[in-house]
Amino acid sequence: MIVVTGAAGFIGSCLVRKLNSKGFNSLVVVDDFSDAEKSKNLLGKMYMQKVHRDNFAVWLDENYNTIDFVFHIGARTDTAETDKAVFDKLNLNYSKEVWNVCTRFRVPLVYASSAATYGLGEFGYDDNHDVIEKLKPLNPYGESKNDFDKWVLTQKTSPPFWAGLKFFNVYGPNEYCKGRMASVVFHAFNQIQEKGKVNLFRSHNLKYKDGEQLRDFVYVKDLVDVCLFLMNENKHSCIYNLGTGNARTFLDLAKSVFAALNKKEKIEFVDTPEDIRDKYQYFTEAKMNKLRAIGYKKEFTSLEEGVKDYVQNYLSGKKYY
Repeated sequence: MIVVTGAAGFIGSCLVRKLNSKGFNSLVVVDDFSDAEKSKNLLGKMYMQKVHRDNFAVWLDENYNTIDFVFHIGARTDTAETDKAVFDKLNLNYSKEVWNVCTRFRVPLVYASSAATYGLGEFGYDDNHDVIEKLKPLNPYGESKNDFDKWVLTQKTSPPFWAGLKFFNVYGPNEYCKGRMASVVFHAFNQIQEKGKVNLFRSHNLKYKDGEQLRDFVYVKDLVDVCLFLMNENKHSCIYNLGTGNARTFLDLAKSVFAALNKKEKIEFVDTPEDIRDKYQYFTEAKMNKLRAIGYKKEFTSLEEGVKDYVQNYLSGKKYY
């Protein structure tokens, strides 16, 4: 039996779908299930049981002997949330509970970290453990993820296998529930449908032209492929970057959405809001050497192909993966 936390969310539901496609139907899905929009992500998917996240630690204590693997994907992901207590509860302490139970009962664990831990990239984007203590995230969300990574690296006992994955800019199907926190691809699609144009943030950094800010955009289908690889590989416990290793511009992204819709490009620029301007990342790019070194050989989907698949096969008909 495999457990997926955050299973009704964007990435968690895509992972459930991927597991089903590989014949894994004995799943336990964990979330809070109160959001009707999120619950649509699980329609048509195969699983054995739903467990509310508030009851998960107790459920683990009672059912540990039936569990083969835990994917801990659930988290509060709102980067605009400022209440640190929310992140302490849902991202840090909850993750510690999951880790401790998996350690006690010898259950392998993959958990979601984030590229938000890297802050402005003062120390680069290398997933070397020695750098983690020095990182300076830009918001409470990033801090909570980095705090857990730091805590993990101080533990004298651990699950028999564990991996933390620093997700970079993930986009793809099943993110309808994310609202303002959805990917730029999602928002660009909706802007084009409603207004025939895309608004991008103007650059306030002389090193970058408007729209040429760079991000490592990773398609969610690639991300869940890596999750399954680690479940099967099950050997090299570590914190890993999970991006493509190839930064692309927001202009590239916007143009890809127009191309996928077969529409003429119309891109305009608006000022980056002042309250986030000094914390705005102009460049992120995952160093992927560590994951490649343990044998992950599959190529990552190009931005153009990922956007085309997402727009034409999911967004255009509001379909789910």
